[in-house]
This record gives sequence, structure tokens and C-alpha cells, in this order.
Amino acid sequence: MKKLFLLDAYALIYRSYYAFIRNPRFTSNGLNTSAILGFTNSLLEVLEKQNPSHIAVVFDPKGKTFRHEEFKEYKAQRPPMPEEIRDSIPYIQKIIEGFNIPCLSVDNYEADDVIGTLAHQAADEGFEVYMMTPDKDYAQLVTKNIFMFKPKRGGRKEEEVWGVDEVRESFGIENPLQVIDILGLMGDASDNIPGCPGIGPKTAQKLIEKYGSIENLLDNVEDLKGKQKQNLIEYADQVRMSKMLVTIKLDVPIKLDAKSLEHEEPNFEALQEIFRELEFATLSKRIFNKNTNNIDSKNKPTDKTKADSSQQTSLFDDGNFGYTEEKVSQSLPIQRYFLIDTAERRQDLRAEMCLVERYSIRMITQKDSYDCLGFAVSLKEDEAFYVPLSDKAELQEFHHIFGDENLTMIAHDCKQVLLTLFWNGVEVKNKLWDTLLAHYVLQPELKHDFDYVVHQLLNYMPKRFEDLLGKGRDKKSAKNLSLETLHQFACEEASLTLRVQHLLQPTLEERKVLDLFHNIEIPLVWVLAQLEYNGATIDTELLSDYKKKLEEELNEIEAEIKEMADEPDLNVASPKQLGEVLFGKMQLNSKAKKTASGQYSTSEKVLVKLRDKHPIINKILAYRSLSKLISTYVEALPHYISEKTGRIHTTFNQAETSTGRLSSTNPNLQNIPIRTEQGRYIRKAFIPSDDEHIFVSADYSQIELRIMAHLSEDEEMLAAFNRNEDIHTATAAKVFKVKLEEVTPEMRRQAKTANFGIIYGISAWGLAERLDISRTDGKQLIDGYFKTYPKVKEFMDEAVHKARKRGYVETIMQRRRYLKDINSNNAIVRGVAERNAINAPIQGSAADIIKLAMIRIHKMMKEEGLKSEMIIQVHDELNFNCLRTELEELKRIIKIGMEEAVKLSVPLTAEIGVGDNWLEAH
Repeated sequence: MKKLFLLDAYALIYRSYYAFIRNPRFTSNGLNTSAILGFTNSLLEVLEKQNPSHIAVVFDPKGKTFRHEEFKEYKAQRPPMPEEIRDSIPYIQKIIEGFNIPCLSVDNYEADDVIGTLAHQAADEGFEVYMMTPDKDYAQLVTKNIFMFKPKRGGRKEEEVWGVDEVRESFGIENPLQVIDILGLMGDASDNIPGCPGIGPKTAQKLIEKYGSIENLLDNVEDLKGKQKQNLIEYADQVRMSKMLVTIKLDVPIKLDAKSLEHEEPNFEALQEIFRELEFATLSKRIFNKNTNNIDSKNKPTDKTKADSSQQTSLFDDGNFGYTEEKVSQSLPIQRYFLIDTAERRQDLRAEMCLVERYSIRMITQKDSYDCLGFAVSLKEDEAFYVPLSDKAELQEFHHIFGDENLTMIAHDCKQVLLTLFWNGVEVKNKLWDTLLAHYVLQPELKHDFDYVVHQLLNYMPKRFEDLLGKGRDKKSAKNLSLETLHQFACEEASLTLRVQHLLQPTLEERKVLDLFHNIEIPLVWVLAQLEYNGATIDTELLSDYKKKLEEELNEIEAEIKEMADEPDLNVASPKQLGEVLFGKMQLNSKAKKTASGQYSTSEKVLVKLRDKHPIINKILAYRSLSKLISTYVEALPHYISEKTGRIHTTFNQAETSTGRLSSTNPNLQNIPIRTEQGRYIRKAFIPSDDEHIFVSADYSQIELRIMAHLSEDEEMLAAFNRNEDIHTATAAKVFKVKLEEVTPEMRRQAKTANFGIIYGISAWGLAERLDISRTDGKQLIDGYFKTYPKVKEFMDEAVHKARKRGYVETIMQRRRYLKDINSNNAIVRGVAERNAINAPIQGSAADIIKLAMIRIHKMMKEEGLKSEMIIQVHDELNFNCLRTELEELKRIIKIGMEEAVKLSVPLTAEIGVGDNWLEAH
């Protein structure tokens, strides 16, 4: 059957833009590509999964439509199009054209009118028509051959297709045409369609279910009572006009031209060009890897050919195993890759490496291990050498190369190279230059994957290792890849890494971030590699016992929930069943919202607001908290223990956050709950490695507030810290105008919340909600806070002003956070950027300071020959597996390293705890 897809362009574009509103996508030139990326992904989903025989994208026309002529206030309240969307439209239209899909538009008519007209014409000609849009208004057009196609969104993993039955069920009506009557009654605030005052969605549905149409309702208005009757009589003409406005036209002056809408092959060359400009690396692969035969010859690899010996200048110039390969990008010259597969050739390579000052390297290891299969090095940009390894001994032959302090190792993620060498018994003393970290320092908001960086800087798309391994059942192990495949891949990455380094070096100098790169990020690589190598010891027996205890508590809570709900068969872990009980049966919220899949939302945010409605809510929240604790930590942590060492070796991510903070994965040790007693108990499972060691934990006291005092130069705040007063008590005394000794615990709690909330740009409403006080009291508290610390307010205002002027903010160590939306016309988007302008210099400076402390402590421990180990970092906290005989010496080093990391206007204070486990020590 012929299948026509009609896409509502602006509905999909706006939806895409706001889907990325908290995490927008940008090119290296600052273009916001959120709307473009989201729309293109949606388009590809349709083309790949639905395989339409015919397709078109329909746009609203420029200027006003007939509805504005009928009702001047139509869409009058709608804000202007965000400039980011406006800038995206030409790119989206180019992409649509690149897919050889028609863009349609008719003057004086909106896209839904054009789609409605074409849909009915096509259905009459035997088409199955799908209107792709998230707009509910289209439901009125649904017939047995015309469907609404609602794209994936939020928690909805699959697209929704609405036919007649789905429209009937969703709106509670007999005929999809009655959607017009419901919309006419309730109005639409977004389009400024008034409807009838006092009638919302549920009332409109009930009235139309009973009376069938607006006309019949108005004819029988005497049946009604009270205000509803009065409003329908008074606003009858307004309701009729609203129905007219929401009715989608089916007689737009456009004729279906089925031939022109046939789905054709894309123009791959045009798409490749626009995707390069937009830096859509993943999308490029998604399209071009499947369609390599359709790309013109200059954009696809040619067959390998042996290198002309006259072009070879290396000592491997014997013509036996060197060859050239033309690359995708015209900017890359011919590459020469050599296979170093004998002892003699390894010796020759080591000799040549002794003659250079720097080299780039790409290690090939087995997944989730440091078993090294081989490595490639590049000594100059147009050639590379691959060394396959049969055992550790062959890698250790290069120990004096890796141990040369005058040689610079360049890699994309030096930490992984260091760890591979550490685990294979090779000591490293090279200087380091990390292209991943350089890119992170320069553009913290972007991705830093190797393929993304190469595509961005060299306009070339390298293969990813994951692509070589494949997916699903066909996925291979690295050791099962052919030697030729590994040879090609590793050599290319090593060679490209050298090129990328050459381009990033001057940019670091230009942006004046060389100090940040060479004095913080690069030295930290050594520290983090050592932390990961050291690992942490956990008490599995304690976790096993704790699991039993928590499961008993969980079962008790589950039984209480079932009893409160009077539902013995209730699955408490099912959001759907819970929603039906809480909002259907128990009616805890008559205005409860449903998710896109049609079930009631029972998210934490929703439930927290209902805590006072019924004790069952707190029980459900406690149940979920315990379930997550068991599955995420108590059960999961033992699975991360290495068979080789008996320890957990987490991965610290140095280039993950835009603020400079570290994160950790596999497992995530930085998110172990500390606010609840049950969560804190998890830390008890982290123990010293043996009886000769003890656990030491050190963290900064109120470091972010100290940084705020330093940056704002507020006299009162500086004085409080310099007098070594408790800052929360001091704040409470000032704000509530009482003596220090008169500050109550509640006053201090409110002051503490304000202190930390101000850093994150909290509003009066947000503060009131967090403290469970009125909004008026929240405003008074904030006003009092700024009277107490007037220069804090000045600092915040100045931070936003500078960000608007420069487009970025900086930490104490000149780490930049770029804020692309700081001058946006969209108030929501701009507000997020303004809060980041205030917070980023503070949180980023705290991140820089703990990094400096780690570097200094690591260096001092090494210089003084301590055998104790730094094992875990959590934001402002450092943890150690300390040899008992070194305890006092280690505490001295920690104190110096943390408190003297930088010089501020207020003292930095590190609090050090000692115990038999992490919980005791902290």
C-alpha cells in the first residue's frame, strides 16, 4: 500500500529545540544545533523505520494567516521565535533538500491546514497517510486511512500511532471530529484561543460526550446550571469563533502531486557537506556507513597500494611492508603505515624513537582489561608504525623509551596509556601531552571523543574501534580482529593524534590556558592513573549482611503500602499500578498528570508535593530509596571487584563536566548517598587493605563559600571566615539580627540553605520550597541575606554582566565555561545561563583547587617515599589507604597539600578523619 508521511515542520523543530534545552548542542563556532539535530534524527527515524513511499515536510508561511484576519488576537501572546530556532531553519531546509524531500508551504494557511487538505486528498486516492506531529489538534483529522504519528519523547521509547480508536479513547468521544468541539470549548492558551471561561479539558470532554457538539450544547444550554450555564450564554459567540479557529481547513488551494512526493535516494554529497559544517559526526556515520557506494569517489577510500620506495625516508625503507592509503579528507596527505612484526624491526623502531623529541601513541587492549594486543606510534604526521604484541615481554622491550624523561608522549587519553603500561609492568617517565584534555580545556561544553575531535579539526571522519568490533551477536573481541585491521586502525589514530596536537597547541597559547593545561590537567593524569591503579577495598560480607537487613525493611514497607492502599496484589515497583491506586482509586490529586504513554506520573517530583495528602506517599518514597540503594550499591559493588587485585578500580573521568569537576564510573563512587543514614552506611563497606592500614578521609570545610567570599570581597563574609566563625551561624546572626549565641538550630538551617542556595542562583520560590516556608518569608530571607552580604549581590550581577559581554566566565585558574545562551531572547534558556554564570566560577574554582591539592599531595607522598595510597576522590574530599606507621606523616602532607593549594583572601581549612572504614573516618 502507498504510504505518505506529512511532517509538521515547526512543531517538530520546536519540540527538538526544547528537548535539548538543559543540554544544548553547539558547533565549535558557537552555532546552536539542538533543533537541527533533533529534527534530523526524527526525520531519519521515519525514513529508516517506516520506509514511506511518499513524504513531504510542511512549513507555516511567513506572515499572518486567515485566522489572524478572523481574530486579530490570534497567537498574540505567543513570544517571538527564539533566535536559535530562526538561525536553524535554513540549515534544516538544506538538510530536507539534501534528502530530496519536498518542502511545502501555502500563503495564508498554516501547516496543519495544508497537511489536512493533502491528507484527505491522498486518502481518497488510496494512500495510508501519517501526519507526523506532537500537536493534539491533528486528532480531528484522523480517519480509517489517516493517522497521527507522534514521535518519541521523554520516557516514551517508541513512536505512537493514533487511529480512530486511539483518538476516541484519549478524548473520550465517539468521532474524531468532536475533537474540534472539545478544543473550541476549552480554548488554547498557547494560540490565544479563548474558548469558554471556566471550562477545562475534562469538563469539555464530558459536555461533548453528552451533547455531541458545541451547536447542540448551546441549543440545550438551559439544561445546565450555575456559572457554567451563565458563561456559555454570555460567551456563546466566543465559543463559536473558537471552534472556527481550531478547525483545520480541508480546502487549501493545493493539489496533491503524488509523483513529486515519491521518496527518492538522498543527495549524499550535499548531506555530507552540510553535516561537516554542522559537525554531525554520529549522523554522518549513521548515513554514510550504510551508503558508501553512493558517495562520490573523492570521498571514499581507495584500495591499498604499495608505497613508492622513492617516497619513503624512514629507516624502514626496504619496500617490503610499507604502503600508502588515500584518506577521505582531501586535506590529509598520503599516509604510510608500517608493520613492526619482528624483533629486528622492534629494535629499529626503538632506535628511531631515541632520535625524536615526541611521539604519539595508540594502545590496543582487550575490552575491560589492560591486556595489550599491540600499539601504534607516529613520529611524524604522514607515517605510523604498528607493533603487534604476543606477550608482556615484547612491550617491556620499550621500557627505556617510556622511561625517557626528555621524551614527550602524545595521546588521546594519556591516562589509559599509563594504566596499560602500569598493569604490564612498565614504568613511565615521559612528559605527557593529551589531545583529549587539550580539547576539553578549550571547549568544555562539547564532546571530546577522538572521532568527534578529528572531524571537528581535520574535517575527516575516522573509524571508531566500536565499529570494528560490531554489535549484538556479531560483536567480536579485539583479539579476533585481523592483524591488518588493527594495524590500519591503530596507525591511523596515532598519525591523526599528532596532527590534532599540532592544531591544538597554538590555540591553547592563544586562549591563555597553557597554565591550566600543563600545571593542573596534565599533572592530574598521573594522580588519577595512580588512584585507579591503587583501587579500593570493600567488605563484601558487610554488604551481604546489609542487603538482608535492607530487604527485610523493604518487605515491611511494601506490606504497609499494600495495606494502606487496600490492594494486597499491588506491585509497588510498578509506576503504572501505583498511579492507578494513588490517583484513580485514592484520588490524592484530582489534577494528576499523565505521561505520554497514558499512565499517571508517579515521579519523585510529583510524589514529594503530595507528602501531606496521605502517609502512603512517604512509604512509597522510602521504598524506592531502599530499592535503589540495594540495586545500585549493595548488590552492585561486589561485582566490580577485580579478580586480579581483590579491589574495586573505578574510572575517574577528567573531561566529563563543563565545570571542571571529576566524575567516576564503573562504579560511580561519587554518588553514594550521604544524606540518609542508610545511604551513609554504604561507606562502612570501604575498608583499609589489611590490618596494617587505616582509612583516612580529608575534606575541605565550606570551600565554595570561601571561594565566594574571596571572589566577592564582601567584608562581612571575609571577616567571618578570618575569625574562624561558623559561617552558617554567623549568617543567621546577621540575617535574623540576633547574637551568635542566640542563633537557634532552625535559624542556622535556614541560613545554611540560603548560603548554598545563593551560589546556585536559588529564587525566593525555590528557597521557600526547600525550607517549607512561605514565598514571602523566602523573599525576606534572600533580601536579608543580600543586606548582610551586599558585595555578594554585586559579584553575582557583575558575573552575569561579564558573561553577557564576553560569552564566558572563568575560574580562579582561568578555566573557562562558555555560555552560549547568556544573551538569548528566551527567558528560560537565558535564566539557566545566568545561573551558570554565577555558579561556574565558584564550583569550577573548587574543582581546580582540589585538583591542585591532589597533585601536591601525590608529589609529596612520592618524594617522601610513603607507601600509603590515595584511593578515592569525591568532589571536595580525598580518601587514603594509610599505613598505620605513616599516619602522622600523611596527615601533615594532606594538611599542607590541601590548605596551601592556593592563596585566597580567607584560609582554606581541611578536616581530617581516621577510622577503620570510610564512614568512621568521615
